[in-house]
Amino acid sequence: MGKLRTILAGVFAAGLLAAPVVAEEDIAMPNMKWSFDKIFGTYDLAAAQRGFQVYSNVCANCHSMKLMHYRDLSGIGLEPEQIKAIAAGVTVPQGVDDQGAPKEGPATAASQFKSPFANDQAARAANGGALPPDLSLIVNAREGGPNYIYGLMTGFVPAPSGFKMQDGMYYNKMFPGHQIGMPQPLQDGTVEYTDGTSNSLDQEAHDVVTFLSWAANPELVERKQMGVRVILFLVFMTGITYAVKRKVWSDVH
Repeated sequence: MGKLRTILAGVFAAGLLAAPVVAEEDIAMPNMKWSFDKIFGTYDLAAAQRGFQVYSNVCANCHSMKLMHYRDLSGIGLEPEQIKAIAAGVTVPQGVDDQGAPKEGPATAASQFKSPFANDQAARAANGGALPPDLSLIVNAREGGPNYIYGLMTGFVPAPSGFKMQDGMYYNKMFPGHQIGMPQPLQDGTVEYTDGTSNSLDQEAHDVVTFLSWAANPELVERKQMGVRVILFLVFMTGITYAVKRKVWSDVH
């Protein structure tokens, strides 16, 4: 055991010595203004719909959203016919045929979002051994939440001079260690918005983060509204209690 500890310590020390030295200070977390911030904040449904477009056209090529179903898109303001059309344009597994062979067909509103890979092994094989994370709860799963995801989407820059990059890695100023296996997914003009909104990198990142925030917390607005009602009720009851107390004790000297 002592020899093993010595070997591990040596490996750890060698790793520290071999680690690239970042020639710049750590980049501060972006402090974006989100429509869903603050106690009365709500989701910008137009931004969330554009964000779904970004996810569908770009992110869905590698990342799944296994907790989402097409019918859930009603939460960002899509009508049943729109949802039906979106689902019908996607082919998903539909069990097996009479001979036991896998079969596929158009998705329905009740279908789970289509995953880009059949399983984790296939996902790793297609991505050099890395497993793209599921995005259903990614905003909740990362420290910094929407600000971090936005910073990651907009954080691809050339590596500083003297920074040694590993093969197949990309420099991202927001990602821990600054080396990430995902190539830059968004650029100016990556998607064409049908509502005429500017399709700059910043706008695309803002919109997809809005969509992912809604997906991770679809009940956020309802929770806030319930919280406000509870606070108002408690304030009201405090006033009533105080008034009753004054009435009951008014004759006591």
